Amino acid sequence: MKWTSLIALAIGLAAAVSLALANNLAAIGRTMAVAGWGVLAVVAAHFPGTILAAQGWRTVIEEPFRPRLRRLFQFRWIKEAVNALLPVAQVGGEFARARLLIREGASLQGAAASCTVDAAAGVTSLFAYTLLGLSFYMLFPHDAGAAEIAGKGVVMGGAVALAVALAPRLGALRLAEAGIKRLSAGRAFSALGDVGGLHEAVLAIYRQPARLLTCGSWHLAAWAAGTLETYVGLTVLGLHPTIAQAFIIDSLGAGVRAAGFAVPGALGVQEGGYILVCGLFGIPPDKALAFSFMRRIRELALGVPGLAVWARLEGWRPFRAKTA
Repeated sequence: MKWTSLIALAIGLAAAVSLALANNLAAIGRTMAVAGWGVLAVVAAHFPGTILAAQGWRTVIEEPFRPRLRRLFQFRWIKEAVNALLPVAQVGGEFARARLLIREGASLQGAAASCTVDAAAGVTSLFAYTLLGLSFYMLFPHDAGAAEIAGKGVVMGGAVALAVALAPRLGALRLAEAGIKRLSAGRAFSALGDVGGLHEAVLAIYRQPARLLTCGSWHLAAWAAGTLETYVGLTVLGLHPTIAQAFIIDSLGAGVRAAGFAVPGALGVQEGGYILVCGLFGIPPDKALAFSFMRRIRELALGVPGLAVWARLEGWRPFRAKTA
């Protein structure tokens, strides 16, 4: 674990604890107690989005090494578990799923390219989803100050999404190749294999706009499926949201969480974001935090088994990548 990740984790944890202590911890507990076994419905409501995202990834994996959707769903589940529960700044899951795809027979370059393009499509579609949420919010009577803050956030998110989408075309992956090659020169990293050609493999997918559009569309549908999870979560907490409110809270909340990608699990960032976003509809901070903590419970409920499945698939043995 890098010291930077430790510092980010400590700051995020301190922020989350401070928010809880400053907003009536007893009231938060009472709100969560209302949900009871309803948390299982929240866990179940997360699966549609994972399935849709896995299908999006499948569209940019080259034949004949394209696993069935059920297998990719498993890999996507593991990716989410790694990013949610381990101090990897939201990127460790990408390495985990690429390794698993290589075990299915894909080349290192092909696996890495599919994960890179899929991640870019996910970020770009998240920006579109957040923008849709903000646009829908503007149709409601709203606070001008809050709308201005949200608008600035969307502009910043759009810049990040554009940078991610254009990075392969601007040669950023050539720099990554050079760095990985230096690492792989050492004995400890010799199992990585030769990553030469990663840039070209990514560009080969980018030259197929129909596949990119299909991948992005599946991811947009996956983000939109989060509305169901948010609606179920707020409902079991006794908050009685409308579908429109759930859509706006989920889309803007997802954008805020993504902004905290450098903090493991977006700890503290998610909690503060939900206080702001839920506040747009008059939901008090203690109830917003209860909703955020319920999301954390869902992450644990799915993440711990996901890590266990990952450990079983890897066999806890040093991994030796196959290359083309």
